Amino acid sequence: MRGWKMKLKVIDKTDTEIRIEIGDESHTLLNSLKTLLLSDPRVELATYHIEHPTITEPILYVKTKDVDPIVAIKEASDRLVEVFEEFKNVFNNKASM
Repeated sequence: MRGWKMKLKVIDKTDTEIRIEIGDESHTLLNSLKTLLLSDPRVELATYHIEHPTITEPILYVKTKDVDPIVAIKEASDRLVEVFEEFKNVFNNKASM
């Protein structure tokens, strides 16, 4: 488990759009989250931008229809946990052979 807490800062939010700065994270988390967000038909756009990897924090942008973007992000985060749990279970079963 990591020894620090993730830093989140909502930059802009409307009923259908949100921009969030996510501190101390990289492509690893953001690309997985973006992929799951884009699999949701209520999400019109999900992307992130890292201007400079050593001096700026990544910005996640989500645009939705018919759902609050925070709800879409929470649901995608829950699915992401499920994906990693499944990977862990399959890996542990195969690694113990």
